[in-house]
Amino acid sequence: MTINKFQGKTEQEAIEKAKLEFGPTVVIMSTKEIKPKGIFKFFKSSTYEVTAAIEDNYVQVRETAYQKEASKIATPISKPQTSDNSQMVSMMKEIQNIKNQEEKQFKERLDNLSEMLEQKLASVNPEVATEKMDTEKPQSSEEMNFVRILYNTLLNNEVNEKYVNQIMDEVEKVIRPGNSIDMILSNVYQKMILKFGQPKTIDVTGKKPNVIFFIGPTGVGKTTTIAKIASKYRVDHNMKVAFITSDTYRIAATEQLRIYANILDSPMSIVYTVDEVNQEIERYIDYDLIFVDTAGFSHKNEKQKADTKFLINGVKEEYQKEVYLVVSATIKYKDLLDIVDTYHEISDYKLIFTKLDETGCYGNILNIKLYSGAELSYVTNGQNVPDDIEVFDTQKVVKQLLGGQ
Repeated sequence: MTINKFQGKTEQEAIEKAKLEFGPTVVIMSTKEIKPKGIFKFFKSSTYEVTAAIEDNYVQVRETAYQKEASKIATPISKPQTSDNSQMVSMMKEIQNIKNQEEKQFKERLDNLSEMLEQKLASVNPEVATEKMDTEKPQSSEEMNFVRILYNTLLNNEVNEKYVNQIMDEVEKVIRPGNSIDMILSNVYQKMILKFGQPKTIDVTGKKPNVIFFIGPTGVGKTTTIAKIASKYRVDHNMKVAFITSDTYRIAATEQLRIYANILDSPMSIVYTVDEVNQEIERYIDYDLIFVDTAGFSHKNEKQKADTKFLINGVKEEYQKEVYLVVSATIKYKDLLDIVDTYHEISDYKLIFTKLDETGCYGNILNIKLYSGAELSYVTNGQNVPDDIEVFDTQKVVKQLLGGQ
């Protein structure tokens, strides 16, 4: 008995290849679906492998079949005349041509199969190729197109490939017979909502005053963001707000904050030491919120990092305290990773993303949320005070990441 394996894009194609080589009497011993592996497995279709067997006298049987066919054609010939002999030769040549054509087609299909296998072997990690094959039902072309579009959309929105693949893994779990594309998309939408979590804004339910520190690198718009948030609480909620700044490096920032404080009819203090911070907090003990603007610095500046940490940790424990890290949505992903790591050494924080109006890609919001584990709070989308700020809208951002408007 001769045993061989054949692969095809479908189970039927693999069986046809077996029949082409072994003939119609081939015995199909087993079939197996081979699902692609690796990062881009969703872009590749499953293949099928059949194990086929034929008795060793197959060749002899096949040749006998050709001979029988020839004898049928030759049966009407009763006289060995010259013209009849020519007819016989012509018929035999026709049979041989049919046989040659069949063999040619087989070779071509075999070459195509070999080329396909070589391409797959060249693109598959050897370690992955030896893993146990998954036997789940393959996705339909519609589902594969959906996955491909989703994958590319997330990448185009600058979601890191690591997190895209995590989302794709979750998508694969809900691709099942009977689940429509709309149902799958709805599941993806809900999963991404959960990944972002509910935004956390300033806590105004505790004891007074709540001391709010704003930290972050230079140029991200901390001072303007403070003014926007303070305006909301002062005007919309009629709360008493005060300002403290420890940013003595930039005179312009101090003057800018003073202007906002005057507009809101709120006090402002400049401090240089931790003791002065506690003194000013004591002075504003009856206020609802105290906004503290800190000096922006490079995440590579160890001295300023130490100073900021000392300032925040130096606030007396009797005061309620929150810390917000302000970062720009336009900063490169790699730099954002360094920034969130650096500021985690200073304090736990919530995240504020600024300058959403300067980018069309919101992927870094998801990237940094998942990387840092910090809660999201506010986003800004312009320079206008107090209008261009809002609580992080999870649903809107998820829609944007999925290609919506």
